[in-house]
Amino acid sequence: MVSGRAEIADRYRWDLSPIYPDDAAWEATLASIDPLLADLGSYAGRLGSGAQALFDALALHEKVSRLSERLWQYAARHRDEDMTSARAQALFDRALQLGTDVEEAGAFIRSEIAVLPKGTLDRFMDEVPALKIYAHYFETIMRDKAHLLPEGEERLLASAGDLAGAPPVIYKMLSDADIDFGSVIDEQGNEVAVTSGTNYVSLASPDRRVREETYQKMFGAFATHRNTCAAIFSANVKKDNFFADARKHPSALAAALHSDNIPVEVYDNLIETVRRSVSLLQRYLQLRRKALGLEDLRRYDLYVSLAPEPEREVQYDEAVSTVLEALAPLGEDYIDKLRAGLEARWVDVYETPNKRTGAHSGGAYDTYPYTMLNYQPKPIWRNTLAHELGHAMHTHYACRTQNYIYAYPSDFLGEIAATVNEQLLGHYLLGETSSPSERLALLTAELENMRHAIFRQTMLAEFEKKAHEAASAGEALTADSLSDLFAELVEQYHGPSLQTDDLGRIEWATIPHFYFPFYVYQYATAKAAAVALAKQILDEGEPAAKRYRWLLSSGSSRYTLDLLREAGVDMSRPEPIESALRVFEETLEEAEKVVALRGAV
Repeated sequence: MVSGRAEIADRYRWDLSPIYPDDAAWEATLASIDPLLADLGSYAGRLGSGAQALFDALALHEKVSRLSERLWQYAARHRDEDMTSARAQALFDRALQLGTDVEEAGAFIRSEIAVLPKGTLDRFMDEVPALKIYAHYFETIMRDKAHLLPEGEERLLASAGDLAGAPPVIYKMLSDADIDFGSVIDEQGNEVAVTSGTNYVSLASPDRRVREETYQKMFGAFATHRNTCAAIFSANVKKDNFFADARKHPSALAAALHSDNIPVEVYDNLIETVRRSVSLLQRYLQLRRKALGLEDLRRYDLYVSLAPEPEREVQYDEAVSTVLEALAPLGEDYIDKLRAGLEARWVDVYETPNKRTGAHSGGAYDTYPYTMLNYQPKPIWRNTLAHELGHAMHTHYACRTQNYIYAYPSDFLGEIAATVNEQLLGHYLLGETSSPSERLALLTAELENMRHAIFRQTMLAEFEKKAHEAASAGEALTADSLSDLFAELVEQYHGPSLQTDDLGRIEWATIPHFYFPFYVYQYATAKAAAVALAKQILDEGEPAAKRYRWLLSSGSSRYTLDLLREAGVDMSRPEPIESALRVFEETLEEAEKVVALRGAV
């Protein structure tokens, strides 16, 4: 890690100046919003008075929302650069409060539309044709009707936005800024700081001592704060359950899936289908133990490559070139747009002190789809680059194609866009090597990717569901109860193939995605859908690539499952998940053959 951002060349740092050139411009925009919010409030109680009043209110709400999102992007991205910066934190807090104010000011819109007499919206759309763009939006409101509250109660829920957002903010400050994970001595004898961004590099070390010490430092730090982590987690679960109850949803899970019109059965079907195939996971773990020559396989042995020699370094510029070549089947339009984005400095590449950990991509309708990495010269980060650029390109296509109201795709679709890129990268890399050792390394990477995306994320999804159900039933979510639940699921999924220990029981506290309600299951469903879409693109060529680009461009203009079905994948059925599990088995069989041949030499 370098000592500061100033040491990094501009081309490896994102360019935030297109959002605002400086804080003064940000402040000027913020100051302009209060009058707009007052104007928006003047429409309350008037949306049923006529088509023009409805259109004007929606247009003004869009204007205010776009300004608010732009302000938030500037603040959030600067905060990403340094989680300890008081200036960035102050901007972020004010942007967060503004978002709550905008939501509160526009809370009347959905509730007033929902109570319009039958046929009124059709008449309004005939009178003001510009309203027709909102037809699907109106449909979603009518579907939400049973879950909308009277205006005053909607306003009250909206005003609670800051409180509702507290648990994830507190968790990130604890995990990214306050916890000191210490350091380990790597296989070359160098002292390496253990951070959320670098620990997976150390966990992939060929030296088992490095892996074990990294695991102990990382999990041990969370174990030291186990009661604090449990309190934050419990508060977040209670928040989810509260809002679900307030809106008359049968559960927090149903509430989380409702906006995408995804039945709870899709979530449950994922768990049931994957549970039927845990023997494949256990077989893979046995292969790991055998290939690594271990008497028992531990939690810290899951990320190291099965190839006999250490993985070579992959510098960022090389990773970019490889990813662009691998994504060529998506068509010239996709590649040209992606190249232009990289040249425009969408990406913040390297880890710096106090930078937000991990990797993510996010943008607003009027900004670039900014992508944050903490790049390390390891093959796993080449995959992460492809993944996050998938998110970025999805946002770019949708925001440049759709009206604002439909610009943001569902999280469900977003993970598919990222995972298709990973599938195409894996296929490309396998086609480029003839070395058995390199091939085993790539097979290992794909097996580990699928283990993580399908088996692990499904296990986490089941943990999240059970935790919410326990809290809803009045059970306390303590460090002990959460650790017991997690340990039980680890045993059920991994069986005797993985040797567990007491420290691993705290792993639930290390998962930041639990603070995005019922998000983790989408990694598994995304992997299944991505396997199918990537196969279509590779088999059919441009016709399938064109369908896929259409999917990326569709945003939220239709319900998620309908868009996917038209693109060629029906996620309401178990077949895509079963198909992905067959691919896992086929990959496992090839890896087993390579390991067997290596052992026979």
